Amino acid sequence: MITTACVCGSGTMGTGIAIAFGLKKIPTILFDTNPDNLEKARDYIKKYIDKQNVKFGDSKQNFDFILDNISFTPDINRCKAELIIEAIVENESVKTDLYKKLEALNDDSSIIASNTSSLSISALQESLSRPENFAGLHFFNPAQIMKLVEVIKGNKTSDKVITILKETCEIINKQPVICIDSPGFIVNRVARPYYLEAMSLVEKGLCRIDEVDKVLESAGFKMGPFKLMDLIGLDINYNVSCLVWEQLGKPDRLKPSKLQQEKVNKGELGIKTKKGFYQY
Repeated sequence: MITTACVCGSGTMGTGIAIAFGLKKIPTILFDTNPDNLEKARDYIKKYIDKQNVKFGDSKQNFDFILDNISFTPDINRCKAELIIEAIVENESVKTDLYKKLEALNDDSSIIASNTSSLSISALQESLSRPENFAGLHFFNPAQIMKLVEVIKGNKTSDKVITILKETCEIINKQPVICIDSPGFIVNRVARPYYLEAMSLVEKGLCRIDEVDKVLESAGFKMGPFKLMDLIGLDINYNVSCLVWEQLGKPDRLKPSKLQQEKVNKGELGIKTKKGFYQY
C-alpha cells in the first residue's frame, strides 16, 4: 500500500491529483518550480475545501484536513515518496529530464508515473535507469472528481508496479482501467471522432457550435464536445489530436481540425483564457 505521494506540477491536473490523495489522508507533496503556481494551487484547494464544507455542512464531515495532508514546495530535493506522479508540460525531453532527477533522489522501490495524455510510456521509460518502476497514470479533469484513471503499462513496466498502481487508484476511490501503451491509450483514442466530427460539421457550415453541444447533451453526453474542449484546454486537446494522428500514420479520418488550430494560434484556449469556442 502506498503511504506517501508526490505530485510534480501544480497546474489544474496536478492540484486535482493532490486533492484526491489528500482526501484519503495520504501525505502528499505538491512540487512546482514556480512559487506563484504553488500559491494558486493552495488557493484552489482552499476554495475546493470551502465548497465541500458548505455542501456537507449538515453533516459532521469537515474537509479542512485535506490541506493538512498536502505540503507545497519549489524544492525538488523534497520530492521523495513511494509514488511520484508527474503532471507537467507535454514535452518528452522535459519530462525525462525530471524523471532522471527523481530517480537520483529516490530509492529503488519508488514508483514514478506520468499523467501524460498522449506520449508513449514505453518511449518515456527508455532513458530511465529503473524503467520497470515507471508507468502511466492518466487522470481526467477535474482529477479530484472524475473516477476513471488509465493505468498504462509500458514495454518494461513490471507487473508488480501495475498491481500497486491499480490498488492505489482503488484506495483513492478511482476506477482503474489497465491498458497497454498505444497511441492515445483508450479514452483519447476513442474520443478523437467525438471532437473531430463535431468541428468538421461546424467547419462545413452544417450547424452551429451551440447546436452540436445541445444535441449531444440531449442524447445523454454530460458535456458537448465544444464545452468539453474549452474545459480541457484547446491547446492540450489539439496537441493530443496531433500526436495520435502522427503516431497512427496520419490517417485522414483523424486529421487535426484547422478550426481548432486557428483558436490555438490566437491564444483562445478555453476557460483558462476566458475565451475558446465560448466566451467566459
